[in-house]
Amino acid sequence: MTERPPQGVDPRTPNAARMYDYFLGGKDNFQADRELGDLVLSVMPEIRVGTRENRALIGRVVQYLCEQGITQFLDLGSGLPAQENVHEVAHRHAPEARVVYVDNDPVVASHGRAMLADPNRVAIVLGDIRRPEEILTDPEVRGLLDFDRPVAVLMMFVLHLISDEDDPQGFMAAYRDALAPGSYLAISHGTNDVATERVMQVSEFYKRANAAFTPRPGGEIGAFFGDFELIPPGLATGPGMPWPFTDPDHPLFMDEEMTYMAYAGIGRKP
Repeated sequence: MTERPPQGVDPRTPNAARMYDYFLGGKDNFQADRELGDLVLSVMPEIRVGTRENRALIGRVVQYLCEQGITQFLDLGSGLPAQENVHEVAHRHAPEARVVYVDNDPVVASHGRAMLADPNRVAIVLGDIRRPEEILTDPEVRGLLDFDRPVAVLMMFVLHLISDEDDPQGFMAAYRDALAPGSYLAISHGTNDVATERVMQVSEFYKRANAAFTPRPGGEIGAFFGDFELIPPGLATGPGMPWPFTDPDHPLFMDEEMTYMAYAGIGRKP
């Protein structure tokens, strides 16, 4: 496992992206990440399965968007590289697709850049997604993505790592406003609508990490889409949802309550 951090990285502070990597069974994490991750797992062991299912969800969402003709992707809060990354799925269905990953973790950026083999189609930007004006004017972002044409913005399991103090509704509006008609916004987000006590315990644990865990009720999550038209079935949760939210050929490997602990949705800008 990684124990020599890049310059400027503090391995003693648990990091949400590296904890996610640990839940996935990855190797790009430090002792502090694993120790806090184990505390989270002691309360909610289903998270290991949930993170794998979220990776599968991302792949299905990207495939769906390619099938709608989308060839530009902005993956905000992308996290560490894993299997079936956005650009890999996108290029399988649309070889001309361009993908920009954005994350504020230097470890993510260094690993991501080492992984990328085609700078003409894929880039990773070190940036803070809470500052849309900086992301949207970044030369690497603008060098690959044409915002006069439809772009798919992905915010998969990242908004619940941003506290209300950072005004996520405000900066989400800025991203929506920057998109051309026909663009898409995809969100997956943890909720406190169920298993409230356990979710509160996990939130307490994350106070030791570099990012808060802020699960939200479905109504607040739905508001992130603004006036975008939600693709049926809308803001989705629970088992038995249609593809791409679940795959009928590959049933979910988690208990039923776990399927209600997150929402997912895809919105289209009219």
